[in-house]
Amino acid sequence: MKSKYSADGILTIRPSGDIDHHAARTLREEADVLIDDNHPKKVIIDLSGTEFMDSSGLGFILGRLRKCASQGISLALANPSGRTMRILEMAGADKMIEIISPEDGGKGAGIE
Repeated sequence: MKSKYSADGILTIRPSGDIDHHAARTLREEADVLIDDNHPKKVIIDLSGTEFMDSSGLGFILGRLRKCASQGISLALANPSGRTMRILEMAGADKMIEIISPEDGGKGAGIE
């Protein structure tokens, strides 16, 4: 997982590879440390490096939404694949979380 904290208070987290039950626990722990240590205004989870996400991945995202909301931090997802977007839509998460697509300027979400 890569991350970047910008001077304007945006923490961008980019998981790499699949977000499944094997990866979700580690991602949760690492993301929570980054959020707690940086106190951002906004967290962007850049999914450009993720092709597959199962229910554990959805749990990872919804858990970060709850964590951020409890601290007054906004959360957005950038660059979800078509498959990942379908999972988000089926769960209704696309109605709760801002989705930034490449067309909206989300390409890379600020991480090289």
